Amino acid sequence: MSPGPDDAARPIPIQRRGYEPGHQQIDRTRVIPLQPPPPRPTPPLTAPRGREPMKPHRRRRRGGSGRAIAWVLAAWLVFLVATPLIAWLRIERVDASPDARAASSSGTTYLLVGNDGRGDLSPEERRRLGTGSSEGQRTDSIILVHVPSTGGPRALISIPRDSFLEIPGQGSNKVNAAFAIGGPELLVQTLEQRTGLRIDGYAEIGFAGFAGVVDSLGGVEICVPFDMDDPKAHINLKEGCQLLDGPTSLGYVRARYSDPRGDLGRAERQRQFLGAIMDRAATPSTVLLPWRWWGFTQSAASGMAIGDNTSMIDMGQILLAMRGVSGGSTLSLQVPVANMNAQTSAGSSVLWDDGAADRLFQQLRDGEPLVAPSLELRALDLRAQSAAMCRSREVPRARHTRPGQAVSGVPIGGAAGSTSAAGAP
Repeated sequence: MSPGPDDAARPIPIQRRGYEPGHQQIDRTRVIPLQPPPPRPTPPLTAPRGREPMKPHRRRRRGGSGRAIAWVLAAWLVFLVATPLIAWLRIERVDASPDARAASSSGTTYLLVGNDGRGDLSPEERRRLGTGSSEGQRTDSIILVHVPSTGGPRALISIPRDSFLEIPGQGSNKVNAAFAIGGPELLVQTLEQRTGLRIDGYAEIGFAGFAGVVDSLGGVEICVPFDMDDPKAHINLKEGCQLLDGPTSLGYVRARYSDPRGDLGRAERQRQFLGAIMDRAATPSTVLLPWRWWGFTQSAASGMAIGDNTSMIDMGQILLAMRGVSGGSTLSLQVPVANMNAQTSAGSSVLWDDGAADRLFQQLRDGEPLVAPSLELRALDLRAQSAAMCRSREVPRARHTRPGQAVSGVPIGGAAGSTSAAGAP
């Protein structure tokens, strides 16, 4: 008989020798424990037909992607720094240091010049930029950039190009004639002689360079203060905020016949545009895009010339002052003017208000902080004005005036050498 299922745990008596059956015995038993069945063998893994066996997964090294990002950032930083250095080496150097110099004065003063020379422009470029065909070189804009050593506000001070001044060795003439006669050196000497300021650096940009810089930035947004239809400047602009390309921007800063304040209005628009350019150049869309950053720096370098004594630090100071115009940290001023249309031996010229001008330059030489009310000059807060115009899209219209007539209560020919946009409060 085969054992039943419970037989495995049934006690088995132990028989000892010498004992007879029926004899009382001590029941000593042992229990045999049940053993679990052995596990079934697992069949080996086999790859599906047509596929290779799976390889064990390898863990990726931590930090590999982080190192790649670090290398990309390092390369971008090198590019960001190297690009302006390459541009700096390309800039033309000119002699802008006259033999006879004014004494050193407080702070640092630079001369920023817009050159209207057309000699380097092709006929196609002249047509595109609307520069005309006049020969020779004159200064379309003359701006003193003052950086005080006392920590006060920087200042951009426009010198009307038709200012009737004494030119060393040439008699009296319009100040832009000094550039045509003797280049940057004679222009610097003329301004040092009249202002008593030591000009420590010089920067010059031409027509093509200006338009190229604007185009490299993808245009510059400007709030046009009034309708400007000026065929000589090749522009027909409506009032309001708009994006201007290179040729249109050039016409905007050159136009004077459509501005009731003539050269004063043009000088003010030039300072406004310099601030707008630097604001645009400092945006992430310029700095973070390699092709735009390269285009901006190289376009600026190709259209510029600097004095042989002008350092990279000097250019940095000029650019910071330009940018401060839009932010309100830089005063935007005009040399005081007494007569905008004086008849002189050089034709229609601009006469300064000598008393107010001398006070202005004395304060600069002495290092006194520039405060517009004390000079009876109106500093232009372009940032606030432009923001207001962009919000409302309403711009105050200019009122046509005669030389010496008051604009918004400030006489053009009196103590106010600079006003805000004509008709502006």
